[in-house]
Amino acid sequence: MEVADVLEWHGVSTPLRRPVMVIALTGWFDIAGVATSALRFLTEANDAELIATIDPDPFYDFTQVRPEARFDDDGEREIVWPTNDVVAIRFPNAVRDVVILNGVEPHTAWRTYVQSVIACYLRLGCEAMVTVGAALDAVPHTRAPIVVGSSFDPDLARGLGLSKPSYQGMTGVVGVLQTECEKEDLPAVSLRVGVPYYLDYSQHPQSAAALLQHLGHVLGVPTGVADLNEEIERWRGLHDEAMRSDPDLAGRVRALEIGYDQMTEAAIPSADDLAEQFQKFLDDQP
Repeated sequence: MEVADVLEWHGVSTPLRRPVMVIALTGWFDIAGVATSALRFLTEANDAELIATIDPDPFYDFTQVRPEARFDDDGEREIVWPTNDVVAIRFPNAVRDVVILNGVEPHTAWRTYVQSVIACYLRLGCEAMVTVGAALDAVPHTRAPIVVGSSFDPDLARGLGLSKPSYQGMTGVVGVLQTECEKEDLPAVSLRVGVPYYLDYSQHPQSAAALLQHLGHVLGVPTGVADLNEEIERWRGLHDEAMRSDPDLAGRVRALEIGYDQMTEAAIPSADDLAEQFQKFLDDQP
């Protein structure tokens, strides 16, 4: 199976300006669907152009990720399959445009899938790749979620004050993608936002907003996170109610708050500093 067999190219209406590719995939790297919900919000809030589609058929076990039966606007029944659409968002008042792949982690043929993503990256002339995800963390829901990052690229890691990933063990397709970028000398960064470990089965618009805000700072594009404030307050109220009804949970949250508040500011990366260094790195590329 070749990339040409699974990648359907729709084309770009006008050239993109210094694009960066941003990727989120449901599954291993995205606890509670936080990262994919963040990119879905960004895509729906802007005029996104579909430029490529990765055929789902070779990559998924549809008994695990099932298609959905729906009715279209004309009342006709249709089947909606898991999608891996590549879209472009143009930001006229920013220095760059953004290419987004917001999809589903494949079950099989990972190497072909990864090569399909990289083929899009190269064809569009992207300057860097940013994968975004979410992980369980010892962070209380009453505090701002923490966004951390890593990079295999030594220059990029040094400029952003990051270290190379040190994790060894089972990984997801995002880990495979990052490693392939390293092999092909493609600048790539991984951003992860923390999700309170005691609330992993609920929704977390606060974590999604933190990830979007950080991403917006890094890329220098508007993300409209203020529009999530109402949803953030609604879910914070639900989380507070769960805490009030469970004394043990309330005690754990208080302990997490103490630990969080004792952290120095230096332990939490500055989005502004990260953005400045990221822009400098891209500007220095040949």
